[in-house]
Amino acid sequence: MMRKQKYAVVLVTAPEIKTARRLARQALEARLAACVNLLPGVESHYWWEGKIDTGREILMVLKTSVRKVKALEKLVLEEHPYETPEFVLLDIAGGSRRYLDWVSASMGR
Repeated sequence: MMRKQKYAVVLVTAPEIKTARRLARQALEARLAACVNLLPGVESHYWWEGKIDTGREILMVLKTSVRKVKALEKLVLEEHPYETPEFVLLDIAGGSRRYLDWVSASMGR
């Protein structure tokens, strides 16, 4: 079922599992996400302060609605320990009606 630009996936990385769990809980309690997957053991390679750096991180995959993205971004930027946390938005072009209805219902529509 196509529901163009009504739903989104947000990618956020966290330095360790405790931070990722805290951010996930805050997003869920505020009803800014319907589901958050935590993928530990991500090895990140990136530019930081003029040099290439690496680190172990937790990848957070948050399922949300487009209308809640700004509030979710605000929460992540305020509560995240990184100076410049990752916050990447991916539009969901489609998905199963049942799942997307559940996403809406879980966030209070």
